[in-house]
Amino acid sequence: MKFFKCKFLVFCLILSNLLLIDIHDSYAFPIYAQQAYENPREATGRIVCANCHLAQKPVSIEMPKAILPNTVFEAIVKVPYDNTSQQILGNGQKGKLNIGAVLVLPKGFKLAPNNMLTEELRYKTKGIYIQSYSNKNDNILVVGPISDNKNQEITFPILAPDPKNDKNIHFIKYPVFVGANRGRGQIYPNGDKSNNNCINSPINGKIINIQNQEKEGYQVIIENNKQEKVIIHVPQALKLKVNVNDQVILDEALTYDPNVGGFGQNETEVVLQNPTRIKGMIGFLSLVTIAQIFFVLKKKQWEKVQAAEINF
Repeated sequence: MKFFKCKFLVFCLILSNLLLIDIHDSYAFPIYAQQAYENPREATGRIVCANCHLAQKPVSIEMPKAILPNTVFEAIVKVPYDNTSQQILGNGQKGKLNIGAVLVLPKGFKLAPNNMLTEELRYKTKGIYIQSYSNKNDNILVVGPISDNKNQEITFPILAPDPKNDKNIHFIKYPVFVGANRGRGQIYPNGDKSNNNCINSPINGKIINIQNQEKEGYQVIIENNKQEKVIIHVPQALKLKVNVNDQVILDEALTYDPNVGGFGQNETEVVLQNPTRIKGMIGFLSLVTIAQIFFVLKKKQWEKVQAAEINF
């Protein structure tokens, strides 16, 4: 009985920890795209993460140029960013940057099962939870959020398909698309702005006072020509770029842009190589090499005959 009570307490602790995760951690989850879009890559080629992450940042992908059927290979997505950078969290405080990525593979390619991974791949993917975008689109892989500064490179273990088992798979060149973000977005999927934006003036007027409320931030008071006053709350994590007696216009930025992240996408190609073609090419090259050797030997023999006739 005590054993079952202990197991129940452990389950409750795990569940409570999951429920008490800060909401800001979910801002980098690909779940937003998974819930709103059947396919994260639009007809224009743009990955939908760019709808919320407005800043543009670089991303690159490394993978083999050619692979054999039913083999496991790795795709390395590189998401460079400054380790010292801090983002604005959902509670208004500053914290580490989260990163996330989506990898759009050709149909038939999918996440490699754990029992097919080498020890090296297991080590590279340790602590990183990679999942399929949906049951229907198991060729699209997503990961995130990852808040560890060491994960600027994300390794995806991928299983190549076998045309013998799927008639829709062919030995041809396939495109691969990747998108990755670092930091929180500026817009939520419902169209609302997040707090990861600069604060703009709602009116034309003059700043008559700036009150420092310590941990709560600042209160900026703007007065227009009609002596109407507007009070704007600025979180402490944001840096003001205006001073008292400054004239501001509608939609002018009162703070510096707090966003230090952004989204980027890239693409590459991979060839699903036919093993028979490789064997045939090796055989052909071997025959050509042997033929060249015999040709050289025959030429040497003919030169000796010619030399013997001249001496005679």
